[in-house]
Amino acid sequence: MESLKVGIREFRNQLPHYLLEVGQPLAITRHGETIGYFIPSRDKGASGDVKALMAVAEKLDALLQASGVGSEEIVAEFNAKRRTSK
Repeated sequence: MESLKVGIREFRNQLPHYLLEVGQPLAITRHGETIGYFIPSRDKGASGDVKALMAVAEKLDALLQASGVGSEEIVAEFNAKRRTSK
């Protein structure tokens, strides 16, 4: 992931924005030279990704129930395919 360059004054003045909303690494610069980096410990988009994954999982569960296929059958078929592909 490419880091976003931001001047130290702007970083300081907009600190809450950069800490909570940007969600990507920052290269902090002073007079055009990089003096440090800020790497967020949590990804801004992660909660949206989790919600999307949960929605897809619910749809998959509904499709499996509608088709009458159980998870045990899927796991058994997966294991059989995996054994034969080696």
